[in-house]
Amino acid sequence: MKKILTLLAAAMVAAFYGLSAAQAAENTEAAAFDVTSMEKPEGKDAPAYLRGAYIDAAAAKSKLQEAGYTIVGEYKVLKDGTTILFTDDALKAEGAKEGRGFAAVERLYVDDTNKQITITNPVYFGKAYMQDDYNHAVFYKELQTLASTFGELKASVDKLDFDDLSGYHFMMGMPYYEDMIEVAEGSHADLVAKAKASKEFLFELKLSDNATLVGMELEKKTTKFPKKIGLQNGLVLPYMVLIEGDKAKVLHGKFYIALSYPLLTMGEFMHIATVPGAIETDLQKPFN
Repeated sequence: MKKILTLLAAAMVAAFYGLSAAQAAENTEAAAFDVTSMEKPEGKDAPAYLRGAYIDAAAAKSKLQEAGYTIVGEYKVLKDGTTILFTDDALKAEGAKEGRGFAAVERLYVDDTNKQITITNPVYFGKAYMQDDYNHAVFYKELQTLASTFGELKASVDKLDFDDLSGYHFMMGMPYYEDMIEVAEGSHADLVAKAKASKEFLFELKLSDNATLVGMELEKKTTKFPKKIGLQNGLVLPYMVLIEGDKAKVLHGKFYIALSYPLLTMGEFMHIATVPGAIETDLQKPFN
């Protein structure tokens, strides 16, 4: 009965304010987060994000640095908030493994619209990106560090079964993690140089002699999609390109957006049906 009432309240909020279903649910259900629930996550739902009390970007970066993290980059999400991208030696070591570079960076979103901060759950995204190479001890420790750094946090209503994350896809026929899109090919040095020379370039993170992760800006019209499906998860931007060997690869938009918005409905996905294709086109341009 309580769950039904919560869902009804979320629907009423969504109808009144024009919010996405996920954002409306976030406003009506705020579950306290127990870090130890992720100590043994098998068979449990893993929240995609942790929500915390609002602090500005400068304070958030300071806390991250005091906790031992390196700030990789900073990105303004429309006019509604700032994504801070950060890493440490443990994350970089995991990301240096073949095909796992996207796991090297975590994100914190200073949400000026909803007056909160949102942090990626390392266990959730670590499992999704590392697949069979996932080392729970590494990512659980990252989760513990973030929770102790930012105090009381709440679990997002966005969540997926932990056991399904390594094989996640939105639905039948949709791409999996490994179905990355190759946006360019060439020598590693030339691909990195082209990325850094483009106006879309945001940051570079060298993972190994063979792997470099770069943050890239998308076209303005492409970046508007979080407003349609929920700015509470605005840290979905910026997009990253993994330059590994002689190929530049990106996560398929239909995989990455669905993973970042696990409560997304088919109807909401249809509202942004052109976005995955636009992302691919946008990220090919810097390498032409």
